[in-house]
Amino acid sequence: MKTIISAIDFSDCSINALEHAISIANKSKSNLLMLWVNNPNTTKTILSSDLSDDLLEEVEHQFTRLLNKYGDQLPDSKLDYIIREGKVYKEIVNQAKESDAWLIVAGTHGSSGFEEFWIGSNANRIVTSAPCPVITIRSGIQVSRDLAKIVVPIDSSMETRQKVPYVSDLANMFGAEVHLLALYSTTVENVRGTIMSYTKQAAKYLKERNVNYIITELESENISTSTIEYARIIDANLIAIMTEQEKTAANLWLGPYAQQMVHHSPIPVLSVHPKEMLISMGY
Repeated sequence: MKTIISAIDFSDCSINALEHAISIANKSKSNLLMLWVNNPNTTKTILSSDLSDDLLEEVEHQFTRLLNKYGDQLPDSKLDYIIREGKVYKEIVNQAKESDAWLIVAGTHGSSGFEEFWIGSNANRIVTSAPCPVITIRSGIQVSRDLAKIVVPIDSSMETRQKVPYVSDLANMFGAEVHLLALYSTTVENVRGTIMSYTKQAAKYLKERNVNYIITELESENISTSTIEYARIIDANLIAIMTEQEKTAANLWLGPYAQQMVHHSPIPVLSVHPKEMLISMGY
């Protein structure tokens, strides 16, 4: 049975991410493994219980509470937890490799204000180092856990199409509609032609798998901002990106596209590595 990893620091943000992971685990009939990492030098947790003065005992207590609360929501698979010690992002990555996980789900507190919480300060490292796709969900974000609309930005990079198989699988699980967003950040005709060609290839892939899709073309000075704005307008549940994307002067000045999305998107973000190529989730 497939496995999903849910990174937990017991904050409201990570519990919200856990609830999204439960929804996906249900649809995909995946086991769900909650993971907390103890970094003795830097770990700071949000723990309210005073049942124990011992940190690890308290963590065990918190996990037991989560198992009791959410265990019944996964009737066809297993909800479990594991505690590891070391650098947070490295241990999450290591566990994903050991569990052969097809997805990691993590909350992030954004790029300012809450870096003391370990998921928030490690989100980009998790995304860039993970052996599988990662869904990140910002603090305070409350969107429907039943995926109805998934936004897929398409640019001129060869890798841009490689997220489509993952999106197709998720769309089929939830009966979601996929919005292929052709983003033009240049007036160069051959580049614009490449973007539309890639968009049509993605559409063909989705059509062959009976996924409903819409193609939209947008002029864009910043593909991160344009994608987020479009996703908000259509009330999307998920944005799917590659971790390496087209770089314009504006994007370089503001920071890498993927990092902008992870930190600033008000909608959950699915990040896929180019190295994963066109391998789907093993159905």
